Amino acid sequence: MVLMATKTQRTERRTDALSKERIVEAAIEILDADGESALTFRALTTRLATGSGAIYWHVANKNDLLAATTNDVIARVMTDVASGAEPREAIRAIALGVFDAIDAHPWVGAQLSREPWQSAMLQIFESVGGQLQALGVPERAQFASASALVNYILGVAGQNAANARLLPRETDRTAFLATVAARWAQHDPAEYPFVHQVATQLSEHDDREQFLAGIDLILAGIGTIDPGSS
Repeated sequence: MVLMATKTQRTERRTDALSKERIVEAAIEILDADGESALTFRALTTRLATGSGAIYWHVANKNDLLAATTNDVIARVMTDVASGAEPREAIRAIALGVFDAIDAHPWVGAQLSREPWQSAMLQIFESVGGQLQALGVPERAQFASASALVNYILGVAGQNAANARLLPRETDRTAFLATVAARWAQHDPAEYPFVHQVATQLSEHDDREQFLAGIDLILAGIGTIDPGSS
């Protein structure tokens, strides 16, 4: 009886120590290392040295776990945005934070696209929308403006992460882009005049700077909205 009681106490202590935060942290490590297909409850039990019941106590299924991990990553981005920043700079900080988060955790972009109604998406939409309100964007234009910004942020960030996954990790980015630029230059300039014009910029461009340039273009357009027009 004493041995059974001791065993029960140890099990309870181990279960109590297994918080949802620890489960999410372990899940993120698995997702970052091996992708979504590697995230299973069996893999989690092995990594956390616990039973599946202890994990199911905190998360109902894999979809619930993916939502929790995505929410955790995006929440960190929003926490890092300076509260006293000017609205335009705050929007740029939110955008760049999400861009970098998806670059570091490519599965986040896929999850946000798959379930756009989840809490993480609401965090992004609320943060961007709140800054547009502070910027003085007319109420009638706030939804369209926030949608344009959020769709751009997630679209470009997701595509950038997808492009990175297509290439081996050891790929030299500058050399790769130089090769692509050389291919562009081989096309008939009469048929592709613009491509020829910008080919030299391709190998030298910075993804983050180009991304922020797009944010600035959208904000410039939003800034032309007439507050008095219907």
